[in-house]
Amino acid sequence: MLCQGQSSRAVKRKAGGSPGGAALMVSFTDRAATPAHVLVRFLDRESVLLNLETEQYFGLDETGTRMWQVVTGSPNIDAAYQELLAEFDVEPELLRSNLMELLSRLLDSGLLQVLPADVGTAPAI
Repeated sequence: MLCQGQSSRAVKRKAGGSPGGAALMVSFTDRAATPAHVLVRFLDRESVLLNLETEQYFGLDETGTRMWQVVTGSPNIDAAYQELLAEFDVEPELLRSNLMELLSRLLDSGLLQVLPADVGTAPAI
């Protein structure tokens, strides 16, 4: 699902990869978004995500790419999970585990950000 790499420039990260070395928590009520410093390119049904700040990149296979597309296009992570559950023939707990692993690795590498579901959305009038 995921292939990690790095450009020729060395990158130093704190333990844990997140700011201050703390573990990142993901809630299914939050929503996922692509940070401004991340470049995404698609090739056939696969993709490459490049962190322009660290020059670290990830290659996603077809399944990883689809998971990334759905999670970044959904109002929250739970809605993405439900859509993926309907789309793929997979046990619910296996999908949840794989989705959480992907999100954690992308967050840890600065290739994804998680925000409260209502941040950045226009209020209803």
